[in-house]
Amino acid sequence: MKIVSSLFLLLALSLTTLSVQADAPTDARALEGVDQGRVVFDLNNNDPELMALYLMVIRETFEDLTDQGVEPDMILTFRGRAVTMVSEDRERFELTEFDHLDAIEDHIAALQEKGVHMESCSVATRLFGVDHGELLPGIEPVRNTFVSLTGYQAQGYAVIPIY
Repeated sequence: MKIVSSLFLLLALSLTTLSVQADAPTDARALEGVDQGRVVFDLNNNDPELMALYLMVIRETFEDLTDQGVEPDMILTFRGRAVTMVSEDRERFELTEFDHLDAIEDHIAALQEKGVHMESCSVATRLFGVDHGELLPGIEPVRNTFVSLTGYQAQGYAVIPIY
């Protein structure tokens, strides 16, 4: 009797697992006919912990697009106080924020390895006192991210604001 009960339990668990896998959400409707995901993330965030979280989700988004057969074409633009979080100068931050700054650096490096382009706003770097030479490697200063965002949107990129 124990063996029969165990077999029924095993069968029920197997069916539950198959049901969960069959019900896994997708973005098939939104991605129908889409071969390339052209997106610019407009990062204007004031909190290192939230910035690290959003960058983690952006990495997941890259993978989600890839897993669903869409080639990601991503750009990250940093403006406002966000430019201070992509700088090697940490003097303006509390010691308790350093772990989040480390995570930001790790996410940026991983995204760059995947070919994600990154820009920082020169208006913001001027206003927040960030030297272009202190930007993390691979982050390109542009004159004004409002202008670059305008250009990318005109080129067909979706603009996703992260505030």
